[in-house]
Amino acid sequence: MTTHSAGEHGQHAPEPAEIPPPRQHDPGLDAARETLIREAEAISALVERLGEEFGAVVDLILACQGRVIVSGLGKSGLIGRKIAATLASTGTPTHFVHAAEALHGDSGMVAPADVLIALSASGETAEVCAFARMVAVRGCQVVALTGRPKSTLGAIAGFTLDVTVDREADPLNVAPTASTTATLAMGDALASALMVRRGFTSEEFAGFHPGGTLGRLLLGPTEENR
Repeated sequence: MTTHSAGEHGQHAPEPAEIPPPRQHDPGLDAARETLIREAEAISALVERLGEEFGAVVDLILACQGRVIVSGLGKSGLIGRKIAATLASTGTPTHFVHAAEALHGDSGMVAPADVLIALSASGETAEVCAFARMVAVRGCQVVALTGRPKSTLGAIAGFTLDVTVDREADPLNVAPTASTTATLAMGDALASALMVRRGFTSEEFAGFHPGGTLGRLLLGPTEENR
């Protein structure tokens, strides 16, 4: 009897897929490792820059009678949103204002008693510099988070936190990677310092964050976070 390889309806069974041979060397994996190393180095370099200026910024925010405003554009804007969210959830009333929208009316959200934290890796982002200049004229204190302290933004700001990186972490040295990581880490460091200085507690954090897994961990199951 002849054996057929055809399927139930006369179709041939698919050939098994060929398994590619194991790679002897994966350049993509090398690039990924190098990226993590460069970003870790960028964060480590910040440690030596924390000193009197950083302490003065912490004092400024603690003494602020208004709110903290964080602003940026592009990737710096995205990092700024995270910094604002972290500050707000850890006891520092903060909100984010997009730098471009600020020039089209949203600068009205800023009052003279507020503190502006302006983010720009180059320190030359036109919208960020214009917004910082506007609020400085109104009497707001401006803090620059920039990779170029001697820039236009650095000149406008009363305080500067240096987030300079030697190079970006991507293979082409063009994508905001190490610079955004360093800026985010500086924001986290600022939030941590403020938490300690305020005596901020886990109970207070739970009050700001009753929902989700964090809420269940801190408050136990409730009707709101089930």
